[in-house]
Amino acid sequence: MDFLPIFMNVKGEDCMVIGGGNIASRKVFMLLRAGATVTVVSPELCQELTVRKESNEIVHISRKFEDQDLNSSKIVIAATNDKAVNSHISALSKLRGIPVNVVDAPELCSFIVPSIIDRNPVQIAISTGGASPVLARLLRSRLETFIPAAYGRLAKLVESYREKVKSKFSSSAEIRTFWEQILEGPVADTLIAGKDSAARELLETAVENAAAPAERGEVYLVGAGPGDPDLLTFRALRLMQQADVVVYDRLVSKGVMDLVRRDAECIYAGKERNKHAIPQENINALLVRLAQEGKKVLRLKGGDPFIFGRGGEEIETLTEENINFQVVPGITAAAGCSSYAGIPLTHRDYVQSCMFVTGHLKDGTTDLNWNAIAQPNQTVVFYMGLQTVKELCKELITHGLSATTPAALVEKGTTQEQKVHIGDLNTLHEIVEKNNVTAPTLIIVGEVVALHDKLSWFEPEGTN
Repeated sequence: MDFLPIFMNVKGEDCMVIGGGNIASRKVFMLLRAGATVTVVSPELCQELTVRKESNEIVHISRKFEDQDLNSSKIVIAATNDKAVNSHISALSKLRGIPVNVVDAPELCSFIVPSIIDRNPVQIAISTGGASPVLARLLRSRLETFIPAAYGRLAKLVESYREKVKSKFSSSAEIRTFWEQILEGPVADTLIAGKDSAARELLETAVENAAAPAERGEVYLVGAGPGDPDLLTFRALRLMQQADVVVYDRLVSKGVMDLVRRDAECIYAGKERNKHAIPQENINALLVRLAQEGKKVLRLKGGDPFIFGRGGEEIETLTEENINFQVVPGITAAAGCSSYAGIPLTHRDYVQSCMFVTGHLKDGTTDLNWNAIAQPNQTVVFYMGLQTVKELCKELITHGLSATTPAALVEKGTTQEQKVHIGDLNTLHEIVEKNNVTAPTLIIVGEVVALHDKLSWFEPEGTN
């Protein structure tokens, strides 16, 4: 071990940064977040440090470094572009017993600044001893996906009950076991799900009873996005790795399914128009049954579960049956597919509103509020409208839109199979037939479609 990993309390302490550039600014930001009083020595300051000076966040000594500058410093960071000056600062600081860090020169440092995952008061520091800061940052980015932001709140909750727990148990082994069960069980799960009050009540009861609450089943209603697995949220990824059972839809891509816990049981509940692998009512009952068996159930839905995903229906049933659940939003198809097609849903030169519309109602008809839908200066996005595209276009024209209004079909959007077909209300149904367009396909109608040629950026494999 080349360095001793320690955490230092610098709240209210005088810390010095020598240098006024962007690198120095990052070090200043870190010290300020830790509560230090920061003095910057430099003839000039970058824009960020100038702003901090003007807002009285830092003290600025506007000249080159002088030895007496170190007289009251508890920590020194040298971030100049002069190697001789940095070396001199290092030697002088070590002589005076002041911890010193010289940017990009580990051999001159008495301490190094790690990459940090901050879940205050939980902090994780990652260091390569100066060998590869880029590798340290890469490791940090990987770990970020597995460490919930709520861990900071969890740590504060636990801290508030430490003394009570000590009084309830007679040995350190019992205390450790209790906290392990708390931090790996329903209390932590409930808080991470955003139910802080409920988590506190569970912990209060557990402390009073001197016993952690029993494990219980739960449903994770997770939006899988439009297809590209890179669009998943951090929380979605974490829950996908925790699930015992996965109930997934047809629109969940293979790339997303590949990220699910390997030993989880997978149940296909895909739905196509007039063809359901499992009827919705049976899906609701299935989620309840699995959770009542004590399992962690991942309900994985394409796009966002609350935008034409029937997520509302499912959690209604879960609520009625008193089943714990979490809802994790996903990038809905309209946002994902339009972005990857280079079609902004809003643009102040073209449209001022956007409407998401189902291509057919529960009874299979297209008896929609066409007067509200067929409005100028509005983008309309149709979900599940491929089978009724001819009728949809006819209704839009009948209710006032021009037959030459630009329209697009985004087939298998955000994936490597994505195809974008551009036409207008008069030709869109012909494009579907000519190109054998298949689901999942999103329909976008509005003047913004004309921007596709200019703004298209996504190039799936085999498009050129």
